[in-house]
Amino acid sequence: MMDQSWLSLAWVLAAGWLGFAIAAAFSHGLRLSRRAFLVPYVAISGIFLYAYSRWGQLDLEALFAHNWHWGLLCGTLATALLVLNVLSQPASARSAGAALLLDVAWVGVGYGIMDALLLNVMPVVAVWGVFSGAGWQGKLAIGALALLASLLVTLLYHLGYGEFRNRKVLLVLVGNAVITLAFLASGNPLAAIVSHAAMHVAAVFRGPETMLQLPPHYGAQRSRAGEGLSPSAPRAS
Repeated sequence: MMDQSWLSLAWVLAAGWLGFAIAAAFSHGLRLSRRAFLVPYVAISGIFLYAYSRWGQLDLEALFAHNWHWGLLCGTLATALLVLNVLSQPASARSAGAALLLDVAWVGVGYGIMDALLLNVMPVVAVWGVFSGAGWQGKLAIGALALLASLLVTLLYHLGYGEFRNRKVLLVLVGNAVITLAFLASGNPLAAIVSHAAMHVAAVFRGPETMLQLPPHYGAQRSRAGEGLSPSAPRAS
């Protein structure tokens, strides 16, 4: 049992370092455009999460069915706070027409769902798996540990981006704390998935080049994929 517990926590650390490696290699290293960066990020993270679900023998149907209505409610409340934060940031140019639809689906929904699963859902589920037998008196402590696990993965992942190797990463941690707390309060991962995806969609409409929530950004330089990425002179991608 002890070995299984340590392995579960090792998966949490692996999630953080995997996120760091992906961001460091494909953003900080190769400087891929946002759309192109998401291809390896979604693919590699998806494989990792599938492997974890198989290893942990997760009953995903039960996980998503449990308190689903509370998940949607808490997700909606978290979304309101997160969208207010998006609207507080400077706007920039966004795509139009079919390109905007692509950004909403890929950069908004797809990116947001994968972020939620890797940063907010998986670490919490891993901690719950270790301490599933605890009584009500220990649930608050377990929730705090699960929140810390989520923030650790979030921190490591974002440090892979050059743009977050400063105090801006604290803002990211606050936003993800809201998302993870919505999951913890409801007991359903829909709270994290709905709120994280909605935040990304709102950021797409606000303008990706000035949105903290939509890395990578490369300042006035051009990415390897040829996307113009200047917050001061943004262009639609």
